[in-house]
Amino acid sequence: MIPISKPALKGNERNYVVDAIDSGWISSIGAYVDRFERSFADYLGVRHAVATHNGTIALHLALAASGITEGDEVIVPDLTFIATANAVKYCHALPVLTDVEPDDWNLSPSAIEIAITPKTKAIIPVHLYGNPARMDEIIRIAEDHHLLIIEDCAESLGAEYNGRKTGTFGDISCFSFFGNKVITTGEGGMCVTNNDELAEKMRILRDHGMNRSKKYWYDHLGFNYRMTNVQAAIGLAQLEQLDSLLEIRDQIYQAYVDALKEQHGFIMQETHRQRNINWIFTLRMKGFDESRRDQVRELLKAKDIDTRPVFYPIHRMPFYEPAQYHPSGCPNSDLISAEGISLPTFIDLTSVEIQYIADSLINAYNTVKP
Repeated sequence: MIPISKPALKGNERNYVVDAIDSGWISSIGAYVDRFERSFADYLGVRHAVATHNGTIALHLALAASGITEGDEVIVPDLTFIATANAVKYCHALPVLTDVEPDDWNLSPSAIEIAITPKTKAIIPVHLYGNPARMDEIIRIAEDHHLLIIEDCAESLGAEYNGRKTGTFGDISCFSFFGNKVITTGEGGMCVTNNDELAEKMRILRDHGMNRSKKYWYDHLGFNYRMTNVQAAIGLAQLEQLDSLLEIRDQIYQAYVDALKEQHGFIMQETHRQRNINWIFTLRMKGFDESRRDQVRELLKAKDIDTRPVFYPIHRMPFYEPAQYHPSGCPNSDLISAEGISLPTFIDLTSVEIQYIADSLINAYNTVKP
């Protein structure tokens, strides 16, 4: 089976993990946590990086530190991994599920404008599949309405919009280092910000709300959201390889495009003044519904090719069905989800495998198409 994804552990991961173990510091205190945070902040060119145990936690920590609470509304794309919306609910606030653009599949600026109410406090743009959202328009809307921006960069480390890396636009920006991400710590996440006050608040809340100068004195109700030294050791080794990992992802993307360019029924994500880092190569099969999409997936599975459906729209989940969560409707997210399929994307994927996957997809598409 050609898997949809697998990690690339080709650098100093083993050496750093053994060093962390030998040091005796394997939990949330240790040199690698500090080194990983500093190196990550330097890579993005931001003031602060706050490591967390996973990406979902990073989102919750960012929202909690920003003061999002009961009665507030936060605009979230309907087409994304469910953690983006769930993190808002963890704060007892209302995630307002908002439609995406049909071309780049990211949060629609015009839909944001419609979704804003007097209770709206923040916008969470997601750079879906590593393709940056239209940040200039989103920033303009946020400034006009005095809204926070919490960037969800779980899938977009290294991506750029107008020459700026994703993660440098938000009041706080959040990353994930799950095993299928561009770099991984197994589980893990990071919040980054240029705001000294928000950074300090996140560090306090991450560590049970403990006073930073008076040990075991608690000024706030906090969380245990800390990254371990072992996780950070892997993350630092991964970060050292990031540029070469992104270069290989660019090559994989181009190989897929070249192999599929003659098939006019396939629709790729469009880019706008940006660099898509090809987290997972994903396309739409024009005119398909979920049933036909899933038939294609079964045919590819029979060829030992693993695939993923595009995320199901969040508004279809049972606990997000009430209209209060999606008052304006999300037809584009419904369409993209039904037509969308993700193909294997990982660093060791060969050109021969890409051509085999592409040929198998074309054959399956032609077998199933309306």
